[in-house]
Amino acid sequence: MQDVVCLSTSNWHPFPTRKQNVMKRLNDANIIYFDPPFTILAPLKDKKARERFFKFRKDGERVRDNIVVYALPPVLPFFNRYRVINKINQRFLARFVKKRMKKHGVKDPVLWCYSPTSCDIIDKIPKKGLVYDCVDRHSAYGGMMDPKTVDRMEEDLAKNADMVFATAEGLFETLRGYNENVSLIPNGAAFEIFSKAAEKLDVPDELSGISGKIFGFVGMLQGCIDYDSIRALLEARPDYHVVFIGRALPGVDISEMEKFKNAHFLGLKPQEELPLYMSRFDVCLNVFKSGALSKDVSPLKFYEYLATGKPVVTTPEPLQVMEYRDMIYVSESPADFIDKCDAAAKEDDPELRRKRIDAGRACSWDSRIAKMREELKKRDIM
Repeated sequence: MQDVVCLSTSNWHPFPTRKQNVMKRLNDANIIYFDPPFTILAPLKDKKARERFFKFRKDGERVRDNIVVYALPPVLPFFNRYRVINKINQRFLARFVKKRMKKHGVKDPVLWCYSPTSCDIIDKIPKKGLVYDCVDRHSAYGGMMDPKTVDRMEEDLAKNADMVFATAEGLFETLRGYNENVSLIPNGAAFEIFSKAAEKLDVPDELSGISGKIFGFVGMLQGCIDYDSIRALLEARPDYHVVFIGRALPGVDISEMEKFKNAHFLGLKPQEELPLYMSRFDVCLNVFKSGALSKDVSPLKFYEYLATGKPVVTTPEPLQVMEYRDMIYVSESPADFIDKCDAAAKEDDPELRRKRIDAGRACSWDSRIAKMREELKKRDIM
C-alpha cells in the first residue's frame, strides 16, 4: 500500500471538508493526517484552542483502519506575513512529522499539502511525490497576512509539486502559470448520504415545532457569507423560517440575526444526521458576498444541496454555481433574494428535482476522486 502524509488546513473533527472526503476515499493507502497547527497566541483568544493546546503531545487517533490523525504543535504567529517566521515554523513541524512517520514505518510517502505555507517543509520530508490540492484563494482571506507573501509561497509550492489540483477555474488559471501538471477538480458531495434527504424522513425534534416554509443553510458561518440577503429575508417574510446548521467562526458576529424569531441556530450536526434535517428543508440557501475569496470558492454545500433535489437559492458567486443556472434560483441583490426565495418555495416541478439529483450524482466525491486517481496514475505518483 502507498503511504500518504497529509498536511491539512482543516481539523479531522468535527466538520468534514474536501480534505477528509478525499482521504477517506484513498482506500488503498496508509494515511497519516495532520490537523493544522495554531499559533501560540490562539489560546489567549479562543477557548477551543486552549482545549487543543496540549493535544499534540498525545498519541494519534485511529479514525479508520488506514487513517491515523495527529494534531500539529503550536507555532509562532505572523507566518503568513513574514516568510522567515514560516521557515522557522516549518523546520520545527518537519521534526514532529518525521517522528510520527518513523513511528508508523513510513519512509517514502506521497506528501499531500493544502496550505501555501507547506512550501518551506517540502524539502525537509523524504517523499515519493508531492501533491498540492488548492481549495481556496488563500491570499484573499485577510487578517494578519501579507497577500504577496502568501501568493509567493503558493507559487513556490506549486512549482515544486508533481501534481496540482485546483477546485475552481480562477485558481486553475493562476496555478497553471507555475506548473503544467494542473487539473481542475471541483469539490463534490457525499451523494450516498445527501441523496437520502430527497425522501421523507423522520423530523428531528428541533424542527418539529416549526410550521411554515423552512429555508436551510448548512455549513460554517464565515465572514464571506451574504448576511444582508439573509437578514432581508428574515425581516420581509416573518412566516418563513431560516435554519442554520453549523457554527459561527471566531470573529463572525451573528447577533443581529439571532434577534429574529424566525432564525434558528442548531449548531453542528454529524454528517450522517444531516439528511434528517435537510429532508425537512423546503429550500436550500447558498449565499456568498461578492469578492476575490467567494469568486474562486468551490462550494461544497452547493453540491450537497443538489444531491437532495431541493430547490436552491444562490448568489452569482461562487462562479461555479452558474454552470447549473437552469436548475437553481440566482439572486442578484437582497431584494431579489426575497423574490427568488418566494419562487423557490412555490416550486412544484419533478423534472427540476430530477435534474438536480442527477447533477448531484455526477459530482459525487467518488467521481471526483476517480478523476484525481487517473491524474496521479498518469504520473506514477499513486
